[in-house]
Amino acid sequence: MIKTNAMRILDKMNIEYDVITYEVKDDKVDGVSVAKKIGREEKYLYKTIVTHGNSKKIYVILIPVKEEIDFKKVSKATNEKSVEMLDLKELKKQTGYIRGGCSPIGMKKKYKTYIDKAALEIDKIIVSAGKVGYQIEINANTLKNIVDGEFVDLIK
Repeated sequence: MIKTNAMRILDKMNIEYDVITYEVKDDKVDGVSVAKKIGREEKYLYKTIVTHGNSKKIYVILIPVKEEIDFKKVSKATNEKSVEMLDLKELKKQTGYIRGGCSPIGMKKKYKTYIDKAALEIDKIIVSAGKVGYQIEINANTLKNIVDGEFVDLIK
């Protein structure tokens, strides 16, 4: 099995996690499709959304895959007048990751990270491992500590 940058970081920190792989031949890499492929409830899978505020600061947002981001709540959490998704062309340049394989762990820079508070209701969440077809299952509080995150209400 390959080791992604996110996995190497977790290994180096002696953090416990599980790797879950899935088939990508059909190009269905959205979170809801991935949940079906790995046979897990959608509430456990979190998508990584990279955003930027009007100050040009970048923020990483983690929400359950079936939910929709509430930009007003994100603006409030980040103290920005407005927040929008980072342009897809900027994603790899800013994070080192591509769409469908964007892990909150191991980005090029450390960005302020917000995790939807629904993660507090479950023991472990599943996030991208940094490569399409690979996921990491990890304790939500452990992930929060690794990415220096904050639990807040982020969904509609």
